[in-house]
Amino acid sequence: MTPESSGKWSDLWVRLGSGALMVTIGLLAIWYGSGLFHALVALVCGLMVWELVKMLNPSSGWAPSALGALAGAVTMASIYLPAGFALPILLAVGLLGFSQLQRHRTLFMVFTVMILMSGYGLMQVRDDLGFTWLLWIVLVVVVTDVVGYFAGRAIGGPKFWPRVSPKKTWSGTAAGWVGAAIVGWLFDLNTGAGPQIIGVSVAMSMASQMGDMAESALKRSRGIKDSSALIPGHGGLLDRFDGMLGASVFLLLAGQFTGFPFGAG
Repeated sequence: MTPESSGKWSDLWVRLGSGALMVTIGLLAIWYGSGLFHALVALVCGLMVWELVKMLNPSSGWAPSALGALAGAVTMASIYLPAGFALPILLAVGLLGFSQLQRHRTLFMVFTVMILMSGYGLMQVRDDLGFTWLLWIVLVVVVTDVVGYFAGRAIGGPKFWPRVSPKKTWSGTAAGWVGAAIVGWLFDLNTGAGPQIIGVSVAMSMASQMGDMAESALKRSRGIKDSSALIPGHGGLLDRFDGMLGASVFLLLAGQFTGFPFGAG
């Protein structure tokens, strides 16, 4: 193995170990559902808002912890409220941070709304539609990321957006779409959802990549590599769940047009 090829895979084992632990915890929480899953989603959302504030306002003192804790608490409370009451308190966190932070207020507000609405949407899917459909969302995002990671490093080729994300290639991006299509096809075979789930899976894969690129652009604008160091080999929770944010927001919108969950029994 050449030094160059060795560098491509230098973080592989750390990423795999951390990834396996996250997948195990996530699948157990998704399988169990109810309060355990709600608590995990609330914790992740709160920590992502904490990371976001620290990136955008690194000298803001109490703000990261306070806004992160508030975001987690609001996310947890939202799922136990009627939607008409849940939505305003979810949006209120973004407005509160906008009024308190000194810099990059609009970025904070937009990303915070995405984070909290995504968390709320995922909890709603698990509570209302069950394990199967939340697993589909997670698998599309994970397969997009994993297949893209390996294909991009194995195949290489033209870069997708070298100025912002120098490791991402078109080969890895397209491979992620193929992986998502296969996930959609398998779910069609096992749920009777119909072939349109394949197209929606590819679109959701693209949305997850958009979420990834949006977070990469945010980090590049701040001159940092990772949103935090919480997860060895992966950086922070925003680094790991940026694709889930894009996919979840997309599904909240696209579900109105596709009749999600596609008329499956």
